[in-house]
Amino acid sequence: VAQPEPHREGGQADHRRVGRAALLKQKEAGVPRKRVGFVLTDPGIPRHGYPVLQDGRKVGEVTSGTKSPSLGTSIGLAYVPTALAAEGSTFAVEIRGRAAAARVVKTPFYTRKQGQESP
Repeated sequence: VAQPEPHREGGQADHRRVGRAALLKQKEAGVPRKRVGFVLTDPGIPRHGYPVLQDGRKVGEVTSGTKSPSLGTSIGLAYVPTALAAEGSTFAVEIRGRAAAARVVKTPFYTRKQGQESP
């Protein structure tokens, strides 16, 4: 089966690809949301699909969350507006109708110390 030839201009491979214009536009304008790691500062366990709130209105969504036995706190990942993506930013996660405070943290949440053996 013959493979299709890459697009060529003047004997050179064409570096234009599907979606390139959209990616360039996004690079210039910036992305509207970012995925961030967070820890809950209030009791609760974040779960996939829970709303992220800022001033009482939904601005994002949790993609995953759990109670971390290694860290002793609840952690998660969420898509939030770029303005809330800076480390230390705060927002709330709606858990069973209650807003639980959260703080953006650097990921990975846990890194093994040099020379430490894995469990």
